[in-house]
Order: sequence, then structure tokens, then C-alpha cells
Amino acid sequence: MAKFFGTNGIRGVFGESLTLEFIHDMTLSIGTYFQKGPILVGFDGRNSSPIICRIVTSTLNSIGIDCNIAGIVPTPCLEFAVKKLGYIGGMMITASHNPPQYNGIKPAGKDGVEISRDDELIIEKIYEEKNWIKNPVRWGETGNEEKTIQTYLEGVVSQINSEKIKSREIKVVLDLGNGTQAVAAPDLCKMLNCKTLLVNSTIDGNFPGRGSEPIPENLSLLSKTILQNNADVGIAFDGDGDRSIFCDNKGNILTGDKSALLLARHILKDNPGSLVVTCLNSGNAIEELTSQFKSEVIRTKVGSVEVSRKMIPTKALIGFEENGGFMYGKHNQVRDGCMTLALMLEMLSNSEKTLSEEISTLPPSFTTKDKIPCLPEQTRNLISVLSKEFPTSDTTDGIKIMISPEKWVMIRPSGTEPIIRIYAEAKSKEELDGLMSEYLEKIKSIISR
Repeated sequence: MAKFFGTNGIRGVFGESLTLEFIHDMTLSIGTYFQKGPILVGFDGRNSSPIICRIVTSTLNSIGIDCNIAGIVPTPCLEFAVKKLGYIGGMMITASHNPPQYNGIKPAGKDGVEISRDDELIIEKIYEEKNWIKNPVRWGETGNEEKTIQTYLEGVVSQINSEKIKSREIKVVLDLGNGTQAVAAPDLCKMLNCKTLLVNSTIDGNFPGRGSEPIPENLSLLSKTILQNNADVGIAFDGDGDRSIFCDNKGNILTGDKSALLLARHILKDNPGSLVVTCLNSGNAIEELTSQFKSEVIRTKVGSVEVSRKMIPTKALIGFEENGGFMYGKHNQVRDGCMTLALMLEMLSNSEKTLSEEISTLPPSFTTKDKIPCLPEQTRNLISVLSKEFPTSDTTDGIKIMISPEKWVMIRPSGTEPIIRIYAEAKSKEELDGLMSEYLEKIKSIISR
């Protein structure tokens, strides 16, 4: 298993686990993996990001690799530009939704997708053995890439019926979360003739508005703004702009599963039979929906890397995670906040219903999640105890306990923080609340032994 790469790239507290020396040596390893340039480097709005960018670019130059700096950009923007503009690879400096003191590095391959788990292990082996490029023929050079954002937005717009969207003049509230979509999402809405209202629109590495993770309890201002302005839809992005949490016209926050069902149905209407890839912790309603379009669902371990890298060989059109990460294969096989927003706007432009009315027509699905602080040794013991109590459970990724086809609980360690995450699904809100209460009590009891 990877030692430094977590669920999504490498992350740590800057100055502690993520030291200047570690960043330097890991960049040597990533550069050696790529072998040559040019490499596109982008970063989020965290206070430590410009410092890390300087270390990354100068380190790449020291082993003869050229690179260009994209500046502050959303992660999917950097990834798409890598593919579209012909870079050998990309390095995004971000800790996504983690608190401000964190930062990290997320490498992307020349196909514009996060590198595979096998490639992560290759990089870690280079790092452990210090088997870096030595004595380069020349020093590399660092320049600037000015076309990153425009290339990204043009790519997104090319995948949708932009004229139809423009004609509807949809009213949208963007909760930018003081994150990187502030440089892209408002411009996308302008290109699509939307009436746009902005919340938490200033890029700030301390994420003062509502934190870097768009979770329901942080999104009351988004709901309030929608209701006060009679908006059609709202969307909240995470710190690096690859995840999207939607809010309907009545101010209700949608789960990632719920918005994925809406978008999958919209896409599959015109593309029946297309494959859908999602993780083990996503709700089961997606199988019911895809069966209406003669489509199949492939399940993977948790993590966007798992979904993305499964989409490519299977030529899947749709991929998603329950956390609001949605992937559209025609654009790029990565989570993408702007592409997801554009698809939602296209869906609304094709419908005579409001967003809340569209939601009411979906298969019933009640899912939730929670998290508990838990050290790695406690997590191992927890999974072991539960595996003995529920021997028929799926232990592919943590443990998934199937109580019935529509009722389950999944527990797995986070790949980015010292916590465990608990996911559940049931046939009703009341049953779901009872299920989560029961298992949270059980888990805490096992951990405290």
C-alpha cells in the first residue's frame, strides 16, 4: 500500500509532515517518474501554495525538466489543460477540502487524469531509493501558461447545448467557498448568460466564509441567498473546485448521490447503454435508475482515482462519488465543478420543471454519512472486530455491512485525515437515522475498548 499517497494525492500539515525537504525530494521523485517536460504546475489559494510552487518548479528545473506555472486554478482546470495543451504531466498544489494548515501535491498524467495507484507506488519507490535523475544535460526553465482557464472554459462549453442554456437566463447562486472556482465558475455563468449571484467569492487560503468543505451545515448562506432571490439553482464548490454540492430552488441541499442521479438520468436519455462507474459507498438507487436505460454500473473502491482510472479502459461515460464529485467522460474523466454545473444548467434548460420538481421524480434514496476521530491502530482493530461479527461483509475497502439490498452501513478509514468515515443507506429518513445512531454507538464502543 502507498505510504505517502492518500485517497487523493499527497497531503499533510505544511511545515510538519509536509516539510520543505519532503516537498523537494517528492518533487524529484515525481519529476523522475515523468522523465521529461514540460510539466504544468497550478495551485490553490492556500497561504503556503506559492511557496510550494517555487520549490516544485525550481526542483523540476534542477533535474532538467521545463515547467510552466498556471497560477491559481481549479484542479480540473489544470488537468484539462494538461491534456488539451499537450503537457507531459501536471502537478496541482492543493489539499482540496482539508483545513487551511494542510497542503499537498496531486500529479496528473498526460491524459489529464490523476495518476493511477500503480504509478503512485512507482513514485514512492523512486522516493525511498532516492533514484532520481542525476547530472541532467541542461537545467530546465520555468515560464507561465496564460491559456489554462480559457482552454478549460471553452472545453466545458463545447460539451453542452450552450444556446439553449443562454435562452433560459437561469438564475444561479455560486458559493465559491473562498476557493479556486472563483477564477472560473463566474466566467462560465457569464458565457452561458446566467443571472449570477456570488457567495464567499474572494479567494482566501483561510477559508473564512464557511470552510473549505461544502457540507450541509456550512451552506445555510447558500440556501438563504437562493430563497431571498428566487434563484433556480445553487452550487457550492470545495477548496480546489473539483466537487459540487447543489441546492435546489427551495433551499434544500442535495446529497452528492441525489445530484448524480439527476445528471446521470439527463445524460443517459441521449446515451442509453452507457456505463456508469461509482464507488462502494454510493447509494444503490443508481442501479435502479440505470436499468431504465439498459446501462450498467461498475463499483470501485472509494476515491476519485479509482473511479477515473476505471472509466478510461471501460470507456464509461459517467463517473461519480457520493461527496459531490461528478465525472463526464466526453470532457475529462475527473471530478469537475464547472463541467458538473454546466450539465445541471443544461438539464434545467431542457425541463419545464423546477429543480425541486425534478428531484421528486427520482427513485427514492436516503443516504447519509458521518465521521469520527480515529487513529490507524484503532481503525484496524475496529474493522477486525466488525469483520468477525459480520463475516459475510464486503471488506474490499474498509467494511460494508449489508443488512438488506436497500439497507447498509460502510465504515472505512479516511485517506487524508486521522478519522473514520461512516456511510449508510435505508428506505426512509427515519430508518436511516436509527441505523446511523445504532452504528455510531457501536463504533464508539469498540474504539473505546
